Amino acid sequence: MPPLRSWSRMVSFVVLVVAAVAAGAAMLSPGVSTAAAPVQPVRLVNTFPHDRSSFCQGLVMLNGAILEGTGQYNRSRLRLVELTTGKPTVDVALPGNVFGEGVTVWKNRILQLTWKNGYLLTYDSTTLQRTGSVQYRTIDRSLYEGWGITHDGTHLIISDGSSTLRFVDPESFRMVRRVRVKDGFRGVSKLNELEYVNGQILANVWYKDQIARIDPKSGHVLGWLDLRALRPRTLLNDREAVLNGIAWDSVERRLFVTGKNWPTLLEISY
Repeated sequence: MPPLRSWSRMVSFVVLVVAAVAAGAAMLSPGVSTAAAPVQPVRLVNTFPHDRSSFCQGLVMLNGAILEGTGQYNRSRLRLVELTTGKPTVDVALPGNVFGEGVTVWKNRILQLTWKNGYLLTYDSTTLQRTGSVQYRTIDRSLYEGWGITHDGTHLIISDGSSTLRFVDPESFRMVRRVRVKDGFRGVSKLNELEYVNGQILANVWYKDQIARIDPKSGHVLGWLDLRALRPRTLLNDREAVLNGIAWDSVERRLFVTGKNWPTLLEISY
C-alpha cells in the first residue's frame, strides 16, 4: 500500500483534473452543445429546369431571377437565369484561365470568387458588366483559394475549402474576424457554397449530400439538412456532380438548391 503522503498527492491531482475539465466546460458558450448536430429531412416544394452544362459554384437571387456562377477552366461564367425556364438572359464568360467560384450581391455590386487565381471579380448588378477585381492578399494573407461567399447584411462571409469562415468588411475588404466551424468537437472542412438565411449560414460541404446550418457567432453546426433522397437518379454514379448551390429568396421566402451539372433546380423547405 502506498504511503499516506502518496495517496494525498494522487487525490490532489485528481481534484485538479476534475476542476480543469469543469472550467473548460464552463467556458463553452451557453446553449452550445458538444454533441453531434442532428440531421433532418427536407421537403421538396417545387422543381425547375437547370442547365446541365452549368458546373454550379455559386447561386443567389437577384431581382426575382437566379444569378449563377459556374466553374471549370475555359467554361466559367456568370449568368442571370430565368427561374421558370432555366435559360440565361445575360451570360458573361470569364477568361479561359479563370476558374469561377461562389457569388453574392452586395448593394449594387456582384462579387464572384475565383478558385486559385488569387482574386475576386466585381460586376455592376444591373448590367453584369465587370468593374474590377480585389486581390485575396488584401483581405487576408493566408487566403489562397476562394470557394463560397455570402453576406449577413454587415459583413461578407467567405469560405476557402477549410473549416474556417472569414468575415470581411464589404467596403474596405479587410478581414474582421475568423470563425472555425465545428460539429460538436469535430471540425468541418470542405465548406463550399454559402448562403445566409434567417440568421444562420447554410453551407454546402464538398462531396456531402447534406447542408450544414451554422451559428455565425460560434461556428457550431446547429443541424444538417439531408438532401440524399433528392439527388437526381441520373447522377447517382457521377462523383463530381455534387450538391452545390444555395439561393434564398428573401421576398417570397423560398429556398433553392442545385448541384454541379444537375438537370434541376429544387425549391425545398425544412
